[in-house]
Amino acid sequence: MLQTSGHLFDHHAAAVPAASVPEELTTVLAAGQGVRVERIVSTGQSSPPDFWYDQDRHEWVAVLAGSAVLRFEDETEGRRLMPGDWVLIPAHRRHRVEATAADRPTVWLAVFFR
Repeated sequence: MLQTSGHLFDHHAAAVPAASVPEELTTVLAAGQGVRVERIVSTGQSSPPDFWYDQDRHEWVAVLAGSAVLRFEDETEGRRLMPGDWVLIPAHRRHRVEATAADRPTVWLAVFFR
């Protein structure tokens, strides 16, 4: 069943964890007609060594809470993202998450589209 409302920072069931968890938590908030909106919660996770995302869709991503370092394969340094920062990642632009905050949850809003 499609959820029709919610809170991005809810601390209840299936919500933002208060402490570190082994894997990122991803919740699909909306999807249809070639677009998907996700909330991703990271608690210190990063991409595995030598791993690069190479996605078939464009991704617009914003950090709502916490912090992260996003690196593109064609750049020598990662981009530090703080709350309010967003990045458009074109399809097939190889990238990775170098780091996310270990002392607090990092909440991302991601929109995937063609």
